[in-house]
Amino acid sequence: MNVIPLPKKYTENEGVYRIDGKIRSDFDLPLIADYTEKSDGASFEIIKDEDVANEGYKLTVTPERLTVKASSKSGAYYALQTVRRLCNFDLGGREVPCCEIEDEPRFKWRGLHLDESRHFFGETEVKRLLDFMFTEKLNIFHWHLTDDQGWRIEIEKYPLLTEIGSKREYTQVGGWGSGDIEYIPHGGYYTQEQIKNIIAYAAERGITVVPEIDFPAHCAAAIAAYPGLACFEKKTEVPGYFGGLIPEKQGNLRWNRTLCCGKESTFDFVFGVLDEICDLFPSEYVHIGGDEAPHGEWKRCEKCQSVMRKNALKNEKALQGWFESRLISFLKEKGKTAIGWNDIIECPGLDDDGKSLVIQYWTPKRDKHAERYAEGGGAMILSNHQSFYFDMTYAMMPLDATYNYNPRAFGIDADGDNVLGVEGELWSEWIPGREKLDLNAFPRMQALAEVAWSQENKRDFSDFKRRLDLLKPTLEKLGIGYAVDRVSLNKNIILSSKVQSEFRKGNPLFETELNKEYKAEGEK
Repeated sequence: MNVIPLPKKYTENEGVYRIDGKIRSDFDLPLIADYTEKSDGASFEIIKDEDVANEGYKLTVTPERLTVKASSKSGAYYALQTVRRLCNFDLGGREVPCCEIEDEPRFKWRGLHLDESRHFFGETEVKRLLDFMFTEKLNIFHWHLTDDQGWRIEIEKYPLLTEIGSKREYTQVGGWGSGDIEYIPHGGYYTQEQIKNIIAYAAERGITVVPEIDFPAHCAAAIAAYPGLACFEKKTEVPGYFGGLIPEKQGNLRWNRTLCCGKESTFDFVFGVLDEICDLFPSEYVHIGGDEAPHGEWKRCEKCQSVMRKNALKNEKALQGWFESRLISFLKEKGKTAIGWNDIIECPGLDDDGKSLVIQYWTPKRDKHAERYAEGGGAMILSNHQSFYFDMTYAMMPLDATYNYNPRAFGIDADGDNVLGVEGELWSEWIPGREKLDLNAFPRMQALAEVAWSQENKRDFSDFKRRLDLLKPTLEKLGIGYAVDRVSLNKNIILSSKVQSEFRKGNPLFETELNKEYKAEGEK
């Protein structure tokens, strides 16, 4: 069996079926029109069967006939992706080994995240990524469209968000801890029409697009466009630095600034933005961020302090909980469910009944708040840093760290109905374009797909590596610049105790020391 992700049940039989380019289908499947011709008498048939699990399929291949049974269009497409791999279709293969397969996903949330605030990729690159998600049976595209370093989506009510907030004059380069700045303007954003096109493109591939619009922190680009959103109004530019390096011209204002909670005009802005987001995106979910919110300006802001006194909020964390609860309630009224990073549930007073908020558990350390939330039935997505942060180097996060992900190490029972699934994160601080994107995403995307789709007791890293080696010629044919196995290059870099210690503590500055060690080994 050379399929990734590994099917739930399969039996290999003798013989092959040869695809002749004719097919009969109970489903309208326009994506296969270039490869097949519809024919009522075809021996390759796709049958609608309501007894098959949603997104699942049954595949029977004999020398005379290939039959797919599915209850949904997505299930039919996933079966065809399995056929595609079985016969090496992209390499010109047309002989499908005889077999019987019953397959369905382990998790309903099989996600990949792309950060376009730090670097903007554009419609062509996003659609290319969606195509590869489709082949790996991933079904959630988490689209990070706003952050400090750029606002990437047109909001008609607030045109300055893209006129000003989508552009920066410089970009930090060289990795975490580097002080190097590249003074080249960077910008870009999506019109609402482009957003609709990408949503439709994803939907045809069974992929739901979930937008992330961060509040109340990571709002420096929005504040550069509308300075009145901040506690202290001061003209600032869109920052191009990522890790706390603050140029002198920004004064003492942080790169990661929070919106002012003491002005009702702040909520007019936030709700105005979310109104347009809810209208644009059919997804039942909207991600509101909520992580890494500094409270320093709130402590000095009389308006914020007044809200705290009026609502009997004992500290600024409770003020953030009050802020987030208003957003969660607003989205609920719009028929949407809010998602927030697990930092958010540290805020007292948050509406955390498990029905109006989904937590995305990302932190490197175990989070007792997240564990209690899950134990109480709170909905959760798993994307823990050590396994699913695909922006990291392979030396720090080798492929088996993704493949062997164990949620129990973070205090989570992933078999509960409240765990929606898993997601890989492509943060783009140090990913400026396709070459680096491919390097960081592949073959981690294949490992993620198997964690998300396949049964845990069937996973075996050695067998996965065998199947991955068989897939590599296809990746090359498709123009994917995947990361090569460092063992195959006869590299065996041992991380120093200092780097290991910093990583265990969750300190991002481990990258600085790691880069030094790579250079010592002659690596780029």
